[in-house]
Amino acid sequence: MPGILSRAFDRFTTEQRDAADLRDDAERSGCCHIADTVERERVAIHGVVRSVTQRSVDGISTLEAELYDGSDSVTLVWLGRRRITGISTGRSLTARGRLGTRGGRKVIHNPAYELDA
Repeated sequence: MPGILSRAFDRFTTEQRDAADLRDDAERSGCCHIADTVERERVAIHGVVRSVTQRSVDGISTLEAELYDGSDSVTLVWLGRRRITGISTGRSLTARGRLGTRGGRKVIHNPAYELDA
């Protein structure tokens, strides 16, 4: 149970951060806003990880992280991974890759990423 409460608290505190500040952070990082992205284009986005989930899709392990930049969110999906050191809720990062959609939601598969210090 502590893990569930911890994740809920992390998500709550992340959401409390002002959306305008997150959009400003993205601009300072030289990235576009997620809301301004177009499917199939290569993008560089910067934001805060809201959630991290490990799933199995068709027998393949995947790690999924929801990245939020104050304008919208995108799901980052790493195929064949169960965890990545440093990818955790509340962490700021920059991700690069080709934007797609899955179930009407924005997604980037196997993005390159840089964790903020």
